[in-house]
Amino acid sequence: MDIIEINHLTKSYGRSRGIEDLTLSVPKGDIFGFIGPNGSGKSTTIRILLNLIFPSSGSATIFGLDVVRDSQKIRSRTGYVPSDASMYDRMKVMEFLTFGAAFYGAKNNDDRIHYLLNIFDLDPGRNIAELSMGNKKKVSIIQAMIHRPELLILDEPTSGLDPLIQSRFFDLLHEENRQGTTVFFSSHTLSEVQAFCKTVAIVKDGKIVNIEEIASLRKKQLKKVRILFPAVRTIDDLGLSGIGAVESGSGKSLAFLYSGDINFLIGKLAVQPVENLSIEEPSLDEIFLHYYK
Repeated sequence: MDIIEINHLTKSYGRSRGIEDLTLSVPKGDIFGFIGPNGSGKSTTIRILLNLIFPSSGSATIFGLDVVRDSQKIRSRTGYVPSDASMYDRMKVMEFLTFGAAFYGAKNNDDRIHYLLNIFDLDPGRNIAELSMGNKKKVSIIQAMIHRPELLILDEPTSGLDPLIQSRFFDLLHEENRQGTTVFFSSHTLSEVQAFCKTVAIVKDGKIVNIEEIASLRKKQLKKVRILFPAVRTIDDLGLSGIGAVESGSGKSLAFLYSGDINFLIGKLAVQPVENLSIEEPSLDEIFLHYYK
């Protein structure tokens, strides 16, 4: 069963692009990464899913419910962490969390709230106005998780969190996922997706570039090639197809990603003077950047 279904979704802001003909599905129980640079359309997609803005065309469902017509039913079963946390500054942390839980119809959640406060090392008696950006993000995360949602939608959730709290946060998400929560995780930080997600959609300029399991991406035949020549060479001198992201395209040293036949590459280099050659597996970051290029 797919928790999220998006079909040919488009959002235009006049002459500006939001997203264009975006289609993807998120299976139940997945930890799904939605990754792209800032401005690629990630937040626009999430806001449509939560009925915060309306699509120009296309459709989307969550739990089989239409995101426009059935938004209230969807929200009662969903937790959302926005990229920029905003809340009532005059409240204390505990007051705000209790107030937020009431919107989900959640009752007798003090134990759950204190459990989450302990994980994030947050004082429930602090005034919201006194909190740093990172601590406000902690409050936003806790508020989204109090009612044990079936789906967590996270938009750049780790911004402002220190490394220790990030580690605890990911441990918590894995535990919630083991208990049945589906996670939709939007980020522009590639290392987060590599360490945390099971499946990833790569979005660029409002369009899906690729959707794939993280394990499959690691098995791609993409290679990172470094060649040292005794004299100056350019990428064009090699006469190769399948060259992706180029780290160094001229000089005595050439470095690039290669997705072609490795035997063809070796054959091309066998007839040229080469001082040094290395062929290795690229990092997942480099694989993603290959798609962006």
